[in-house]
Order: sequence, then structure tokens, then C-alpha cells
Amino acid sequence: MTAAASGPPPTITRTCRFGAVPVDARQHTMNARRLFRYLEIKVHHLIQEHDWASIRVVGEYDRGCVISANEKNDKLFNWQRPTAQIHGDDLVIKCFPGVDYVRHYALIIATYLNMTSRYRGHVHYQLPGEPLCRAAAGRLDIDASADDLVVVGWGLGRFAGSGPWTHGHGYAWQRADIDGHQVLYLGYLHSIWGDVASRVVSRLAALGARRVVYIGKVGSLDPQIAPNTCLATGNTSVLAGRQITWRDFFSDLAAGQPDVRPGAHVTSPSVLLEDKTWLARHPGGRFVDPEIGHMGHAARTAGIEFGFLHIISNNLARPYPDDLSNERLSTVIERRAQLLDRIHEIIRLRLQAAGLAERRRAP
Repeated sequence: MTAAASGPPPTITRTCRFGAVPVDARQHTMNARRLFRYLEIKVHHLIQEHDWASIRVVGEYDRGCVISANEKNDKLFNWQRPTAQIHGDDLVIKCFPGVDYVRHYALIIATYLNMTSRYRGHVHYQLPGEPLCRAAAGRLDIDASADDLVVVGWGLGRFAGSGPWTHGHGYAWQRADIDGHQVLYLGYLHSIWGDVASRVVSRLAALGARRVVYIGKVGSLDPQIAPNTCLATGNTSVLAGRQITWRDFFSDLAAGQPDVRPGAHVTSPSVLLEDKTWLARHPGGRFVDPEIGHMGHAARTAGIEFGFLHIISNNLARPYPDDLSNERLSTVIERRAQLLDRIHEIIRLRLQAAGLAERRRAP
């Protein structure tokens, strides 16, 4: 692991344009067949059906243009995919504004086209500037000052009650009572990939949040951990080559559970970049995803607690039957539902412990 550093990762302050270069599928930690399936279910249908003179990926949240036929809106959150706008023989792909997300989706397109022998160096991306990214995340507008905990992420429909969700600009929320603690569940319809998640935490802190928990999925770098069998937690991440730590909401409680694996995390801007060379450069890491380090850094900067408790969805170090290409199998969905129930239970236990500690401190 690298030495600790207190400064944030570099930000993009102006619009930059780059060519998207396909990754080498033969060197990826997923085999080529599974990598192609991962790409195929994410690439906009207009790219799969037509050859374009140029494809440009930008940061803009626009649901008024062509929505991808590959969207599956049978879940509450994280179902909206980048949209497309046609300009003659040119196609503009619009992602929610985030540096990592724009680059990641451009790499998806370029690699998919390369694997179908259609890449001609015609895929480019423009990194959105920080003011645009901050303004997009700033559309979140919920007073969180009275909430004991804010839970952000995936699988929230399993946690919340049967009441209605209140919708905002690309997000929805619901409050629930857990043993006398007020919990705000916040989910996004679009992806909060990479650095977008950092701005979500910063915005929540500005809105009064004191504790934020992120629920999602991570890849394992430990070959002994089978996907969809246990949970991951921790309080450190390597972000842009530097080790970030934060004040962990879960303390030691989550790590002490028999079905939870604690460990060091690595923040990766794109699944496409996680090839065998990348894996060899992170021998001390146990988990990987695009958001955790960003969120932990934002929480530390804001002076609030942060914690993650994620389902381990795939393994980069050893092939297993479950991976990112077959997440919609009924057996995978069933095992993940059971793990989500465990996450909910561990959050409840932590809130109980926190409540007892606060009462012991009271005069």
C-alpha cells in the first residue's frame, strides 16, 4: 500500500477531449467472452445497430433524447443508462456528469466496437469540468439534519417500507424508523459512478447529514472469496495512488460478523482498466470498486462518519461461475437478497450500539 495523503485527487477544471482507446480483452481479469457480455448489456442500442462516423461521450444528464433499449427498469434504482442524440452520421452519448463515468463509458464503447471489428479510432470523450459536475450533484435537495443515518446506494427497496418514494431530480428517497432512529434511504435512478459519489457525500454533508452508509457491490482481489457468499467492509482505500482513511460508522461491529470480510479497498475509475497488470500492482488490496475511496475522502473532508457494507459480486484474482456478466441469474438474485437482509440487520445492530453509547454519555 502507498503512504497516506491528506489532499484530494486532482479535479478537472476545464473541458478536455480525448480519444478512447480499446483495452486488450486478452489481458483483462475477466475472460474475453465474459467481458464481451458485460459490454454488450451496457452499450447503447444505437451503437450496436448502426455504424457512426464519430461517437462522442459527454457529461450531461438528458432524459429527453434517445433512451437505450438495454435499460431494464424493473428495479428502483441505478437503472437509467447513458442516452444518445443523433447529429447526422455523428452520435453524442450523454452520461450523468462525472469524470470517471464519462471515461468509463467511452472505454466500454471503444472496447465493444473493437471486439466486434468496428473500431476505427472514432470514439472520443469530453471530461466535464468541476463546476458542471458539482452543479449536477447539487440538484439533491433534502434536509438531512434530523436524520440519524443516511443510507445511499443499491438494494434499498429491500430495506425501506411499503410507503411511497419521494422523487427529486434523478433520485428518490424515503424515511424509516429503525428502533427509534430516523434513517433516510436515498437512491439514484442513474449511476453515481466514481467521483460522482464523492459529490453526493459532500452535498449530503452540506444538507446536514452526520453519518452516511453506502450499500453496493465490490469486486474481490482475494482469490479465496467466492462471489455472492459474503459482505465486504473497511475504512481505507487507495485513491489515485494515495491511501485514504475515514471515521468508520460501523467501527468494529461489521468486521466482527461471521459473514463479513474486512480489508483494504482500491478505488478504480473503470472496470475496463482492471486488467492483469492492474491486479499485480495492488497486492495489498482486498476489494475494488469505483466509489468507496471518493466517498470516504469526501466524508473525511466534511468531518462526518462514513461506512460501506457491500456484497462481493465478482473476483478478479480467480475465475468463479458468478461475475459481472451474469448478475441477472435467478440464483445470484436470490443469494444477494439474503445478503441484503444481513446488511439491514447489521445496520440495525450498529444503530442500537450507537444509541446505547449516546445514552451512556448523557448526564
